[in-house]
Parts: sequence; structure tokens; C-alpha cells
Amino acid sequence: MTTTLFTPLTLPCGTTLKNRIAKAAMSDSLGDGTGHPTVAQTKLYGKWAKGGLALSIIGEVQPTPDFAEKPGNLVLDAQADLTRFRPLAQAGAANNSQLWLQLGHAGAMAYAPISQPQGPSALNIAGLTCTEMSLADIHALPTTFAQTAQRAQTIGFGGVELHAAHGFLLSQFLSPLFNKRTDAYGGSIQNRMRLLLECLEAIREAVGAGFPIGLKLNATDQLDGGLTNEEALEVVRALDHTSLDLIDISGGTYFPGARAASDSAGSGPYFEGFAKRAREYTRKPLMLTGGIKTHAQAAALIENGVVDVVGLARALVLAPDLPDQWARAQPTDPDFPRFQAAPEGGITAWYTMQMTALGNGRPTDTATDLTTALKAYNQRDAARTDIWRAHFGIV
Repeated sequence: MTTTLFTPLTLPCGTTLKNRIAKAAMSDSLGDGTGHPTVAQTKLYGKWAKGGLALSIIGEVQPTPDFAEKPGNLVLDAQADLTRFRPLAQAGAANNSQLWLQLGHAGAMAYAPISQPQGPSALNIAGLTCTEMSLADIHALPTTFAQTAQRAQTIGFGGVELHAAHGFLLSQFLSPLFNKRTDAYGGSIQNRMRLLLECLEAIREAVGAGFPIGLKLNATDQLDGGLTNEEALEVVRALDHTSLDLIDISGGTYFPGARAASDSAGSGPYFEGFAKRAREYTRKPLMLTGGIKTHAQAAALIENGVVDVVGLARALVLAPDLPDQWARAQPTDPDFPRFQAAPEGGITAWYTMQMTALGNGRPTDTATDLTTALKAYNQRDAARTDIWRAHFGIV
């Protein structure tokens, strides 16, 4: 039988995805500033579920408030009010969809106004300063992630994805550009992946055999001196021997001044070549995120066996019911806006504010310019920074 976008997929843990289309993790910045979901966030993920997705992943859910990526992140720690998370879990499970939480830790790129960034090694470069994590902090992290995953399971979320891409903490450990350690967590790629594997093992022990665990992995950091394709393939080889359910392939690093892969003007899936090579290293289901903009591209990736799941992000902001549109006899594709001379962070801000509009029941506004979107985005961050600092007692 030909595998199509609408063929179900059963993961190794036994959970079945109803089709092969996923909403990849994005930082929607729709938390309320205290680490809890907002009504708009709940409505947004409900809208995506009703639009036909098999899976949605909420970006950068923090296990503690100490190293968040933004003050709009969710925080699922021991102090979180779990009753405020349950409506989100229920909304994302509508229409036989799955809603997973992406477990994140920004590390060296933690948002400085609400944290004291720390990473694998101390850094002091333009736009990026952090201290080095102690061995005690490293050893505590797998348990911290595992406890957060267990809370997600208790609330009713469908699974979790461990974030080891885009330059956040576990990605930093994998990258020789960030990781200069000389102990058991630095040096060879086998040492640099040690923490990632320890986190996966701890999460599986906490949630049991039947709960889905995914992992987002960089194919490359796209930075001189960063993680290479060959090293990333060694990580894939190691992941094949774990209880992982889904490897989500992406790439790039949100390094100060670096161009995000998602801002590329390229016309095809960014990391398709790496995904084809990864097939040789693992039997785990693969997901590909980045640059998939049309039905033809998505269908070819599945029908040709390149990956098992396609991860869409910005396409689903423009067309929240895109899976249902693609299920029709004549599939339609979203009309992507084209931006000229985009300011740094402007495109990300534009899409983020469009998600806010969708969550508030308004249609996307393609006439909004990047400068206006970036201003609104930064103003909201500033307001939620004040809320975050007051709520979590940051002096």
C-alpha cells in the first residue's frame, strides 16, 4: 500500500497518529507571564486540532522558571496550577489529535531580563554572555525534565518532545561551538550527547512504556565550528538504541545575529538531504521540519519514504485548517507573504502576532508590516517580563 499524508502511523510506544501532518513547535509566546496558558493559547491549539492535524507540539515549555526562552513560555514545575493547563490539553486533543509539550531549557540563550543564563561552558561574546553549568546542575537536569514530563502525562497531554535543536541547552551541549567542557560531558560527540541520552532515559522511566517521547535534533547548527551533519548522524545512531518514539529533524541556531533557517527564501524542505541519510542510521520514525510549504512537497516526502511525518509551522499560521484543505480532491496551498529588508527578529514577530490574532478569534492580517509587528511583540515581552519577575520573585 502506498503511504500517503493521510495514512495513520503507529509509534513504537503504541500510540497511533491519525495522519502524517504535525504542527511543529513554535514559540507562540502566549503564556500569561506566570507560566500558565491563556484562553487565546487554548483556543489556538483547539483551532489547529479541529483543522485536521494529527499532532501539535507546544514550543519551549519550561521545567523551571530559571532559564526560559521568553516570558510568554509555559512553566510546568511543582508550583504550577495544573488545573489551568487541563483546558489546553483537552482542546489540543479534539478531533482525535495529539498535543505534546516540547520540554525546553534555553541555557546560554535564556532571556536575560528574567534569568541568569548558563550553558555548557562560560561565554562572553557580543550579544551572548553566560556562566558554566556545574556538574551538580547537569546531574539534576534529567530528573527535572522527567518530573515535568510526568506532570504533562498526569494533566492529559498526549506526549512530550525534548528540545535538542536551535541552539537551546541540549543543542548547546551537542555543539563544539558552545561546549568546551573537558569532563564527561565535553570533547567527543559521544560525551557531548551524554546529557541528552540521560534525559531521555529519565523521562522514559518516569512516564512508562506507553507514553510518546519525541526529540528535536539539529541536522546542523549552520554556524562555523558548530555541530556538523556527520556528528548529528552519530547522535541519530545512538538514538536508535533508546526508547524514543520520534526524531524531529530541524536545524539552525538562534545565535545573536545569525539568520534563522525559517527566514530563508529557499523553496524546498531545508534538511531533506540529512533526513535521507538519517534513514540509514535508525529505524525510528522520522519527522522533518523546515521549509515545507506545499502539498506536493509534503506528499513527496511521505510517499518517497524520506520521513514518516512532516512538520509544518508557518504554513499552519496562514491556514490553520491546512490538513483538511490538503485532504480534498484538489489540495490548496497557503499564500506566503514576501518580506523585503526584514529587521532582525521581524519575521518571527510577525508570525507570532498572527498566532495571537488566531487565538483571539481574528483572522491573520497579511497587511501588517514587520515594524509594527515587532513593536507589538517587544511591548508584550516587556509587559510579561514585569509579570514574570513579580510572580517568580526575581529581584
